[in-house]
Amino acid sequence: MQKYKEFRDKYQTFIYGGYNITEDNEKINIVYDFEVPGLSKFAPTWSFPKKNNGSELFSNKRKFRQMVFSLGLVELISYWKIACPPKVIIKCGYLDEDMINWWKSLYFNGLGEFYYTNGIEENEADFMDIVIEYDDIEKASLQGAEEQIEDEKYVSDSLNGCLVPIGGGKDSALTLSILKDEKDTNYCYIINPRGATIETYKAAGYGEEKVIAARRTLDKNMLELNKQGYLNGHTPFSAIVAFSATIAAYINGLKYIVLSNESSANESTVEGSYVNHQYSKSFQFENDFHQYEKKYIGSGTYYFSLLRPMSEFQIAKYFSKCTEYHDIFRSCNVGSKEDIWCGHCPKCLFVWLILSPFLSQRRLTEIFGRNMADDKEMEFYFSQLIGMEKEKPFECVGSRDEINAAITLTIRDFDTGFNKGDKLPYLFELYKEKGLYEKNLSQCETFNTFYDERHLIPAKYVELLEKLGIK
Repeated sequence: MQKYKEFRDKYQTFIYGGYNITEDNEKINIVYDFEVPGLSKFAPTWSFPKKNNGSELFSNKRKFRQMVFSLGLVELISYWKIACPPKVIIKCGYLDEDMINWWKSLYFNGLGEFYYTNGIEENEADFMDIVIEYDDIEKASLQGAEEQIEDEKYVSDSLNGCLVPIGGGKDSALTLSILKDEKDTNYCYIINPRGATIETYKAAGYGEEKVIAARRTLDKNMLELNKQGYLNGHTPFSAIVAFSATIAAYINGLKYIVLSNESSANESTVEGSYVNHQYSKSFQFENDFHQYEKKYIGSGTYYFSLLRPMSEFQIAKYFSKCTEYHDIFRSCNVGSKEDIWCGHCPKCLFVWLILSPFLSQRRLTEIFGRNMADDKEMEFYFSQLIGMEKEKPFECVGSRDEINAAITLTIRDFDTGFNKGDKLPYLFELYKEKGLYEKNLSQCETFNTFYDERHLIPAKYVELLEKLGIK
């Protein structure tokens, strides 16, 4: 908290100075201009391929420039948090009062984990003041009447098909499986491709020509300041996915942006608080983004999560049948650079536990390389996941209730199912000793019939879920 106050006193202003767009028939490159005066300038970059509409010129379109400006607004939070200046000056675009409040809400809620883990006490009213220093004449001349008509014609005539963001984990793999009959009109979206994301689209039957791979670079000055001890922590990455996927879908003529975020993402990470590691995966953000994009950008794209009605428990149940992905999917952040399951972190343990009612312990050991349920060193993470601690791990993990349901069903399976005859692992023995098995046995089937009605799924995609038996 002391460091936070010192930095805010010393560096009182953050400037979003502008963005530069270069474009040819193959790609669109964007360079942003951020600055904390007296500390550093930052120039992060993005590159988007043009798989379709290569000859179309987007950089002069009002809607496209609004998308680029908006992506910069969510990108800037990674650089702002270095010193958390109390004033943010916007020099390259216009925001009215409602828009400013929308962005402040995203920043504050998306930084909940950052504040919590850094021991910072702050409130939404005072943490940031957004000031617009943008020439109204320039704003008015940004787009003429003819360009407005051309934009609307492009949106109404050209958008169809789906863009599916791929992260390399079980969730997006399941979405691809559900949409397997629409491969001809769909594309995969990947930011900075790596092993698991590449193997996922291949396993789903997509060729490289059906992949839109965006490139995002972080400014080296930010990375250096982090090493020097400036503030660092979690930012709402899924919001970056939302705004960048909108750009990728728009320039490639795609209508639907199909996320793989589940109902479980709505649960707070710190019990009884607003702090949620997965805030920008929550339905609150999904709905807020959907409304903001429609009102203030109007790209004609439609953003929703196909898995929103489902819990992590149900996703694991259906994913367990998608055997083509079992040896290639990866969700471990610790092992992401090496494209492995580290086998020692809370995310690895969560995925193990949530899959355990549906895959044998032997098969899970083959996938993860070790039996995490039999590892005494995982006991603290285990207690966090089942709700014995106030905090869940700061990872994308399921709700406390469904994790308990998964463990209870797995223990029961050691008597009757595919683990029959095997020794009960250490963590499951501990679970029984604490009396949790008997406590949860009567309600462990709840998540088999779970369905969250709060979603934005178009009717034709609801029908696909119904065919799976979901709803």
